[in-house]
Parts: sequence; structure tokens; C-alpha cells
Amino acid sequence: MVRSDARENRARILAAARESLTADGSTSMNQIAQRAGVGAGTLYRNFPTREALVLAVYQDEVTRITATGPDLLARMPPLEALRHWTTNLVEAMRRKHGLGDALSPGAHQAISEQSYGPVIGAITEILDAGKRDGSIRADADPGDFLQLTGALWRAASSPEDRAPRMLALILDGLRTHR
Repeated sequence: MVRSDARENRARILAAARESLTADGSTSMNQIAQRAGVGAGTLYRNFPTREALVLAVYQDEVTRITATGPDLLARMPPLEALRHWTTNLVEAMRRKHGLGDALSPGAHQAISEQSYGPVIGAITEILDAGKRDGSIRADADPGDFLQLTGALWRAASSPEDRAPRMLALILDGLRTHR
């Protein structure tokens, strides 16, 4: 059982790391500890290496995004839920790309392995809701959708973000055409 103050410290460290590393990938561990309001010992007890911290930030983000599907489906039709969910994923992947330089190839592989199942599960849940209500094609595949949307976070975001237009094309391809 983890003490509540230890859970709060960990959450503050993750939040500070997410903000700091997204803004500047070279932020030091001590700067992150200061920003989180904890001592260096507390930071290193939770995350013994910089890579462990970056991996935890990624995993926390994946957990947050994959958990949003049911709420989106409760508030909007499946295709609109998928649009919102994918937009959030694209934003997270763009942030992840900025942090990626801090990771070894093995850490990149670990991230992919840890996040693939939950991401596919979340996509499946939304696609299945659309298949049930008839708004999404019966042959829509979560793996195909993830592969296609992988191009969105790499799309140019300035001077104009091309990802929303590209996502609209992908979603139109998922729509059942009567």
C-alpha cells in the first residue's frame, strides 16, 4: 500500500516532468524535482533514471488517453468520439516525438510494446460502437486505423495544421455509405 503523500509526490513529479520535458527536452532531473516541489531523493526513489521518468510520462499519457473513450461515447456519436479521441492521441504523439531524443532504442521499443494493446483496445471500443449503430463500416480494423493515423502526428503543423483535414478523410473512409 502506497502512502497518499507518496502517490501525490509521484503525480506531481509526472506533471512537472510532462510540462518541463515537453517545453525543453534537456531539462535536468533536479529542475524537474524543483518544479514538482520535491527533493532530488524523492525524485530518484520514484524514477531512478531519466529514461525511467520519460517512460512513466509516456505511460501516464497513454493511460489517460485510452481511458477517455467511454466518456466520449457517452457524450457524442461514435465517429465524433473517434475524431476527438484521435485528435488527443495526435497531440500526445507530437509531444512524445519531442521527448523521443531522450530515449534509447530499447526504450522506444518498450513504449511501443506497452502502449499498443491499450491503444488498440480503445480504438476497438469506439469502432465497435459505430459498427453497432451502423455509422462505421463493418470491415473497419483498429490496426489499420492506428497505422493510418500514425501519419497525422507527423503532418506539418505550421503554418497550418494538416492533421484535421487528413483525419476528416480517414473518418470519411470509415463511414458507412448508404
